[in-house]
Amino acid sequence: MATVTPEPRWPASLALVVCVGLYVILPNRLVVGPHWLLPIIVALPLAPLSARKHRHPDESNWIRHATIGLIALMTLANVVSMALLVHHLLNSSVSQGRNLIYSAVAVWLTNVIVYGLWFWEVDRGGPHRRASGEKLLPDIQFPQMENPGLAPEHWRPRFTDYLYTSFANGTSFAPADAMPLTLRAKVLFTSESLVSLITIAIVAARAVNILK
Repeated sequence: MATVTPEPRWPASLALVVCVGLYVILPNRLVVGPHWLLPIIVALPLAPLSARKHRHPDESNWIRHATIGLIALMTLANVVSMALLVHHLLNSSVSQGRNLIYSAVAVWLTNVIVYGLWFWEVDRGGPHRRASGEKLLPDIQFPQMENPGLAPEHWRPRFTDYLYTSFANGTSFAPADAMPLTLRAKVLFTSESLVSLITIAIVAARAVNILK
């Protein structure tokens, strides 16, 4: 079994930090509890997780469980913020609506980043399994996998590929170049599109009223 180069952890860690930063700038009415609570909950396990520079095939199960837990926590917080955003956009004045539309951008960007993390962590068992060189059935099929001639030898998707896939799915509400193959991948693609659609649709409707 050929072992490929392990994938660096820092892009995913940086993405989580960006998500926390976007959460911090949200107004209090779009946050449940104190603003400092979520950053602390994320930072405490993220620091030791980031101590190892790469995701290795021999990593402990708790590392992946902790990573998934952080992504799930950030997803839940963003969905709650989206629900509060929709509520306030439908019931706020024009002046308040303008500020909430700015917050919607942060919610949408967080949604894109969070699902990029989900795709990265779920596809073929996660980056540590992909780095093992095992022949694993893909959850997401990229064009380079169908046409190896389009990519360097031993190519495999990196975090930026999953982030782009999330951006395309969150913008068009449908897969672009990468296709979900398994049920769990389809559930992730669908849930991201749903959050993105609700956010963009409500914001667009509110923007029309504000511009009148």
